[in-house]
Amino acid sequence: DEEVLRHIQATILQVQEDCEKLNSVTGDLVDDCHQKQKDIEALFLSLEKLEKEKADKEDLVTEMDVKADRAALAAKVSCAQFDATMEHLKKMVQDMLDRITGQEQDWHRIQQKLVEEMDSKLDRLELTPFRQRLEERWKSLLKQLQEKAPRTEADKAAGIRK
Repeated sequence: DEEVLRHIQATILQVQEDCEKLNSVTGDLVDDCHQKQKDIEALFLSLEKLEKEKADKEDLVTEMDVKADRAALAAKVSCAQFDATMEHLKKMVQDMLDRITGQEQDWHRIQQKLVEEMDSKLDRLELTPFRQRLEERWKSLLKQLQEKAPRTEADKAAGIRK
């Protein structure tokens, strides 16, 4: 009997120790749970603050995009203004071509007069080298004018949509 009694007492002591350990661990767990609850509340507050700041930032970005779109639109040229400018440029180029054509005709007349004057005043043998040089120079000038003159076939090129 005594042995059974000792065994029961030892078991009771062991259960009491285990109970104390459980109470200690439970207290630690409760403290840990309270700390985690505080941390979770702090995280929720931070999350709300971040969401508010993100919404403010998104509003700011949207406003900046709208301002950038307005600035880009203001910088663009209207189709009517573009067409008017192109028409003005076309007229200027045509005027230049008309002037060049008029000058070319004047050159032909002057050349013809020179030829006639030289034929009447100079000996034919002296005139031939001079005439060749003059004709070469004339052809060179015509070639340069033709190379620099823009083509007026713009109507055949791809256009711009309105």
